[in-house]
Amino acid sequence: MKPVLCINAGSSSLKASYFDADGGRADFRYDKLEDPRTGFDGLMRDLAGRQPAVVGHRLVHGGEIADAARRVDAAERARLETIIPLAPLHLPGNLMGLDICAERFGVPQIACFDTAFHVTLPALASRLPIPQQYGLRRFGFHGLNYAYVASRLPALLGAAARGRVVVAHLGSGASLCMLHNLKSVDTTMGYTPAGGIPMGTRSGDLDPGVMLELAQRMDPAHLSDLMYHHMGLLALSGGEGHEMKALLASASTEARFAVDYFCYHVRAAIGSLAAKAGGVDALVFTGGIGEHAPQIRAAICGPLGFLGFRLDADANARARPVIEAVGSKPVRVIPADEEATIRDQSLALLGQAAIGA
Repeated sequence: MKPVLCINAGSSSLKASYFDADGGRADFRYDKLEDPRTGFDGLMRDLAGRQPAVVGHRLVHGGEIADAARRVDAAERARLETIIPLAPLHLPGNLMGLDICAERFGVPQIACFDTAFHVTLPALASRLPIPQQYGLRRFGFHGLNYAYVASRLPALLGAAARGRVVVAHLGSGASLCMLHNLKSVDTTMGYTPAGGIPMGTRSGDLDPGVMLELAQRMDPAHLSDLMYHHMGLLALSGGEGHEMKALLASASTEARFAVDYFCYHVRAAIGSLAAKAGGVDALVFTGGIGEHAPQIRAAICGPLGFLGFRLDADANARARPVIEAVGSKPVRVIPADEEATIRDQSLALLGQAAIGA
């Protein structure tokens, strides 16, 4: 297997993994970045001379294409520049990392698209109730991690893996996806990563009239800044914070409200997906909050007994992989691993196979 460097640049963090030729792995993480370039400077230092044969990058949005991954040549780099408005919180950092790595390593650069996993969405899930002449639709996001979770499910759930599985990817950015036969058939995010359930600094779905009213009160630049940086948990907590760990540790009424609001709307999304699919057979938590906040998992699952879900309190508190109570439908915790998907897709594009894949 060729050595692969996988880059996962978020809106305020950088994760990277180096997979060597023998199947070994080194992970790197840089959080709370004011300037994304700082994270890449640290990564180049910490790689300590490692030389990949290919660099794979997470791209939050791929636009209208259906390809899971593409090699980035000059034409593809120019195309990616044109779709920045579709994910302005993420794509500039994604492209910065691509450019830095292209300059630092003279090897193929592969773009792996979060939106690609959702190309299987049926029209009932992808269409927007607006005139089609505008060319807008629901894309869906977090696809690299949903693809990773889907790849793990057969070993973890057996035959139930091909049933109706709701995956809750909960982090600073958050969404849910309904899988059937390990494919995406519905998801909460839409045309951009700003839609769906409430997030750290993004509101999720809003009455369109709210945005029209706000557009009357401020110019487009201020509205965009408000929409991407000052809504969600940050607004719900009265400005106290947007990180779930800090909100859970706070004793303030505002922080408690923000947490309760988040759990309420995640439950609502699970119920909606179940209703549209005619039921749900298993529930999976992933992402930073989904993996590390047992209080959030308990608050979400508490009222879901009518769907057949009950948690084992001890297993949940210990963040075991299996956290359902006896007699419950499966509830699992699967750590996110977008980097593994990036590795596999990058090697696949180059005609290689990952060790252990």
